[in-house]
Amino acid sequence: MDRTQILLVGLPIFLFFTDIINLFSPSPPPKSSHHNLPQPQQPQFQQPLDFPSQKPSETGPIGAGPIGVGNTVSIDFCTSCSYKGTAVTVKNMLESLFPGINVVLANYPPPLPKRVISKVIPVLQTGIIIAITAGDQIFPRLGVTPPQLYYSLRANKFRSIASTWLLANFVQSFLQSSGAFEVYFNGELVFSKLKENRFPGEFELKELIGKRIGNTHIF
Repeated sequence: MDRTQILLVGLPIFLFFTDIINLFSPSPPPKSSHHNLPQPQQPQFQQPLDFPSQKPSETGPIGAGPIGVGNTVSIDFCTSCSYKGTAVTVKNMLESLFPGINVVLANYPPPLPKRVISKVIPVLQTGIIIAITAGDQIFPRLGVTPPQLYYSLRANKFRSIASTWLLANFVQSFLQSSGAFEVYFNGELVFSKLKENRFPGEFELKELIGKRIGNTHIF
């Protein structure tokens, strides 16, 4: 018998004798589990939470309610300039400083000529891309001789199309942006980014709005 046959015959015999020995051997005593029982936790009595009362500076005269009630702050900003995050931050700040105040966010559109031109840019962009890709069929049917610029653009279609797409998007974004961040208090302009060429500061807005509300004791 070779080694493989010896293993195939001897292994079942070894397992058989092992089962016989385990059958007649005494079983171990069961483990007591009362030592491992979790100890009952004592109930913990929490102290009652003390909610802070409203600060005196957050209210006006007795019975008048929060100091900001009845006042509206309008923030007109350039949405295409990614100013929304700044506008939301200012809104949250004003609502925290002047409880009850109404803060309204709105888009400040660019002048009418820029808006009109920004609508024309996508049309020109699409026309140039179509002319680059299918000019060989379009110009003969129209009976028009292609300009020299067409052949220059056709020399490298991919680069011409990518450049036209990027340039048109940049021009359109520029025309749609107003760069504005205008703050109004009850319809009165209190800060203008178009005039100051900067954003308002936190303390600056706090002073501008607080003076107009008439509650100078908050400073």
